[in-house]
Amino acid sequence: MKKGIAFLVMVLVISSCSKFQKLTKNPDMDAKYIGAVKYYEKKDYYHALQLFEELISVYRGTAKAEESYYYYSYCTYYVDDYQTAAYYFNNFVQTFPNSKHAEEAQYMFAYCYYLDSPISSLDQTSTLEAIEKFQLFINRYPQGEKVKEANIRIDELRKKLEDKSFDIAKLYFDMEEYKASVVAFENLLTVYPGTEYKEVALFTMMKAQFSYATKSIDTKKEERFKNTLDIYYKLVDNFPQSRYLRDAEKIFDASKSEVKKFENQVKNS
Repeated sequence: MKKGIAFLVMVLVISSCSKFQKLTKNPDMDAKYIGAVKYYEKKDYYHALQLFEELISVYRGTAKAEESYYYYSYCTYYVDDYQTAAYYFNNFVQTFPNSKHAEEAQYMFAYCYYLDSPISSLDQTSTLEAIEKFQLFINRYPQGEKVKEANIRIDELRKKLEDKSFDIAKLYFDMEEYKASVVAFENLLTVYPGTEYKEVALFTMMKAQFSYATKSIDTKKEERFKNTLDIYYKLVDNFPQSRYLRDAEKIFDASKSEVKKFENQVKNS
């Protein structure tokens, strides 16, 4: 029974390959186009891709060029080659700006970058590209059906950049690179003022600034402890009931004591 099924499958595969080979050698381009569309509709994108690759060259400058290019772009997308698909969707828009598929292709151009965007811990070049491409789509088609979805994607991508920004600042802190950590947290809060990390970012930045001040040379300590106090004030202004309040107050008291020492030294000098 199993051998019979295996044999039948083998026969079907060989038959399928034979039909495809015949189609690739067929000089009738219209028959090849019909066959390519059938492969596409059956979700056999690998075979469809090979046929459309030839057809987009053969049909260049004809009525069928547009549809062939449209199918070809989607074939590259469906085989998960997002960078290549992005190239072809963009090229489709440039080549056929008045096509009924132009808006869709413009969106897919951005969406391919979105799919190529990695987790937040990795390089975010594709993420930045995706945001730029989605914004281009919105600007070009402000009333488009996909504008709402594009804005949702942009928010997702920006959240990923926000996560990476926080992770970098926290990593600097964990590595005891306190000055770099303070700068990174400041950048996070400047670029993403409404970030969900704001409370923990302010508290960790305060700890980093305190450690940075403690390890500084004497001529720099007073200014840097004062900066620690400033961060404390920002924390309590934004989060008067902060979960970090008790620990923040200890750092505040220690910083205030250090500042007072320097002020007393000036008075007594």
